[in-house]
Amino acid sequence: MSNFEGVSPALVTALSNRGYETLTQVQTDILNPDYSDKDLLVSAQTGSGKTVAFGIAIAPTLLDGEDKFLFAAEPFALVVAPTRELALQVKRELDWLYKDANAVICSCVGGMDMRDERRALSRGANIVVGTPGRLRDHIMRKSLDLSKMRAVVLDEADEMLDLGFKEDLEFILDEMPTERRTLMFSATVPAMIAKLAKSYQRDAVRVEAKGEEKQHGDIEYRALSVSGREKENAIINVLRYYEAKNALVFCNTRASVNHLVARFNNRGFSVVALSGELSQNERTHALQAMRDGRARVCIATDVAARGIDLPGLDLVVHAELPSNPETLLHRSGRTGRAGNKGVSALMIDPRGRKKAERILRFAKVEAIWASPPSADEVIARDEERLIADPILNDPIADEEREFIDRLMGQFSPEQLAAAFVRTIKAGKSAPEDIEQVAFDTPRERGNNDRGEREPRPSRDEFENVQWVSLSVGRRQNAEPRWLIPLICNAGGITKRQIGQIKMQNEETFVQLDGDHAEKFFMTLGPNNTLEKNITVKALDGTPTFKQESFLKPEERERAPKPANKKGFGARKPRGDRQPQSFDKAGSNDGAPSKRGPKPAADPSTKEGWAKKKPKGAKVKKPKSNAGRTKPKF
Repeated sequence: MSNFEGVSPALVTALSNRGYETLTQVQTDILNPDYSDKDLLVSAQTGSGKTVAFGIAIAPTLLDGEDKFLFAAEPFALVVAPTRELALQVKRELDWLYKDANAVICSCVGGMDMRDERRALSRGANIVVGTPGRLRDHIMRKSLDLSKMRAVVLDEADEMLDLGFKEDLEFILDEMPTERRTLMFSATVPAMIAKLAKSYQRDAVRVEAKGEEKQHGDIEYRALSVSGREKENAIINVLRYYEAKNALVFCNTRASVNHLVARFNNRGFSVVALSGELSQNERTHALQAMRDGRARVCIATDVAARGIDLPGLDLVVHAELPSNPETLLHRSGRTGRAGNKGVSALMIDPRGRKKAERILRFAKVEAIWASPPSADEVIARDEERLIADPILNDPIADEEREFIDRLMGQFSPEQLAAAFVRTIKAGKSAPEDIEQVAFDTPRERGNNDRGEREPRPSRDEFENVQWVSLSVGRRQNAEPRWLIPLICNAGGITKRQIGQIKMQNEETFVQLDGDHAEKFFMTLGPNNTLEKNITVKALDGTPTFKQESFLKPEERERAPKPANKKGFGARKPRGDRQPQSFDKAGSNDGAPSKRGPKPAADPSTKEGWAKKKPKGAKVKKPKSNAGRTKPKF
């Protein structure tokens, strides 16, 4: 009992039955005897036990010296949360916390039948939990009486302001008695939160949970570099590598959620979706499927997953980068809760590398930069889990003995072991072969404290150099901007392994990193062809560059431009094109126009020129529409 000093006796039993041995830091800080009757502005990171914290903080105010609630009539406390899921989650937490205090707790959230909520409120409640919009509706319809309110809690206040609930919150707070306790909980305290606190709190005490400077110490952040086309395969390997009891995959849009749900369902994962387009009933069923084990992967948007708490959530995957550091922390805070360990994996393609580095830096998070797990690593991890599985060490039960003896007599141990392994693998999705994309980490690039990057070394400073000649040059209008991607794709190298490019009239000389030259020619194949008629030839030493004059436009030939992924954009050589002609109407029938050329006008004879009217001639003015009646319709 000494570990729960300051907690109301009715709540101590509930904490002990729940398995609490000690309180978290924010729960201990909020129980300071000096704060017993004060308004509080509390900032603490997600997963720190804020719901239990404000539950035990308002208990003395609500019970008023009693051990239990004697009856339920007008509510004494109101808890406001930004989303339906968070409000229902808060209600579940308060249900077990106030169970021995005989508290009646009602929820008022959007998406539920308002008539049922009105009937529940009419029967009486001690605590009401709801979302801003639905609570305002009940207040305006006179179904929620705030006259006896002793305390109000604004949970995730920063998120409610971000979602546009400022007017609803002000309306609710204006309708409450002035003599009340107001507790505001927020992960961050921006200017808008401080302004709201100043307007609706009386001499509020600012409480910052100790240890808050170390963000998410129980979460391992991993920044995984992957190409854009391999991102979904990389997520599959991450899910297979960790095999978390529950995993949460975040997307930025509903369309992305629907796409990943379809893809992962096809791969054999038990998946549910959580997005704003779903009804409340569908969202409730999705979360319940995660809690009872029918689903193991939840794909969600930021708003839908705000504040949800899933048991055994060991893995958070950011399929798309969050927009800001606060969103990163809120997403990742779904795991590593209440002292448990968790992993937060960010899928980063080369184009999003700078944004990812900036978000991690401002979030004050140290991430491990690596590549996604390969197929071999996933298989090796499966084998480690299989060998360590306790099922292999469990004693044989008496009812199993007879059938085991039959199997041993009919099959060899190798056959039984093979059947066991195949059975285990049959229920798992096969890992994907991923093209590894490696780029330098911020530390390897030498980032200083301000995040500035040291100058990159010149690409022509290769230790080993290999010059090659391409059979295309200025005469074919060859350009480095489409030659470089062509060389990289056909030769399996990156642009960092390409040095100088020297254009000549009939050919192009390209400098390659000699350490990758052998791989380059092996990837090209025996014909050493980039595309169509563009061939590559290795040179010994440095070629001699001729001082050639630029060709006139009529001397140039257009080289066959490479097509894009969809097959569009390919350019035929000029010599292969057929002349086209158009008749007067603009149609092209492939034949010369029947009309001859129009004779040029002769200024000397003034033929073809507009005739001038003699002086004094009357010029007819165009008739105006004045006086005309409008047509009747």
